[in-house]
Amino acid sequence: MTAGTADARAALPAPLAAALDGYEDHLRTQRDLSEHTVRGYLTDAVGLLDHLARRGGAQAHDLDLAALRGWLAQGRTRGHSRATIARHAASARSFTAWLRRAGLTAEDVGLRLVSPKAHRTLPGVLASDQARAVVESTSGAEEPVGLRDAVVMELLYASGVRVSELVGLDVDDVDRGRRLLRVLGKGSKERSVPYGVPAEHALDAWLTRGRPALATPGSGPALLLGARGRRLDPREVRRTVHAVVAATEGAPDIGPHGLRHSAATHVLEGGADLRSVQELLGHASLATTQIYTHVTVERLRAVHAQAHPRA
Repeated sequence: MTAGTADARAALPAPLAAALDGYEDHLRTQRDLSEHTVRGYLTDAVGLLDHLARRGGAQAHDLDLAALRGWLAQGRTRGHSRATIARHAASARSFTAWLRRAGLTAEDVGLRLVSPKAHRTLPGVLASDQARAVVESTSGAEEPVGLRDAVVMELLYASGVRVSELVGLDVDDVDRGRRLLRVLGKGSKERSVPYGVPAEHALDAWLTRGRPALATPGSGPALLLGARGRRLDPREVRRTVHAVVAATEGAPDIGPHGLRHSAATHVLEGGADLRSVQELLGHASLATTQIYTHVTVERLRAVHAQAHPRA
């Protein structure tokens, strides 16, 4: 939470501050959300309640549809994108739904809130040959950090896992016999994700020659370690991916999430069905996975040309 948000929270009238405290407890203890997600929900709730207080509202039941719309309109005047406004609206609906369940309001005013749909777009996606060049550019390293970077790149692209899932892996989460990762995803949902032979080779080199050189008594069971022996920080993973991709000629500037998108796109182009890709990525809804289908249009056209009698 930024200093500005913290100051706005501290200035809220006592009843609104109490409601916010209850909402935070709900997010942390009942929904078991990640710290990053909790912070995002709270930041939006503080912004909404600050807007309400400036309009003269002092109680949760003072929150009405006009206040919600005014808060979103305020974002538009500040130049927020459609995606940001849509996210704010979804966050507000989560908060108003909780207020109703907690008995702090007589109705859920967020049910009547209409917001613009965000444009569902993907960041840059690597072509298959670019992905191969990017990942293979880290092979051949001998020093511990280089061996770690190689396994980071291989696992991100091979499995399509999120950065948080990757750095959260422990040594025992890797089933090397079946080449599976046991991943703890969003909402503490566990899934098994396969990885390939090149990633296994990189993993073997890391576990035999890289990790032992960096491990300290404080390393614990973490699979991936930083230079000082602690569990690898997601920010270091992002720096590594951006640096490796930038060194590949013609490749778009992408980070770890771009590698995840690339993996999903290439699996679909290889003939996998959406349900399989949904399971691979750990999406709760198939609708989320469907955003990848627009990058496989060329494959669809090729199938049509081959199969349709009047193509």
